[in-house]
Amino acid sequence: MGLFKKIFNKPPKPGKPKDISDELFESEVLKSEIPSVVDFSSITCPPCKIMASLLSEIGPEYAGKVNIFKMNIDYFVETARKYRITNVPTTIFFKDGKEVDRIVGLLPLNPLKEKFDNLME
Repeated sequence: MGLFKKIFNKPPKPGKPKDISDELFESEVLKSEIPSVVDFSSITCPPCKIMASLLSEIGPEYAGKVNIFKMNIDYFVETARKYRITNVPTTIFFKDGKEVDRIVGLLPLNPLKEKFDNLME
């Protein structure tokens, strides 16, 4: 196996946020059997990088219990419009196909974990 494949063909780590598109949003998020968290962000947004880092840090703790997705609103505007994303980062918590909570901006690690714990109740 070539070096390129070894580096880029690795399966995602459990709990690591996965990219999601407009086309897959309904099947992967709304119809999921477990709760989902979607981080709406932009590549030009420094706070978005911090939120992505926080989600990557706590993701393994919730692997298999909560799906974590990231959506770039620069490329996938349909879903961003539908959920009225006007500021980034915006993180939306979904359960049984419905939005149950939302964070606009950053949240420290422990309050973010509390949101995840509440989502699983």
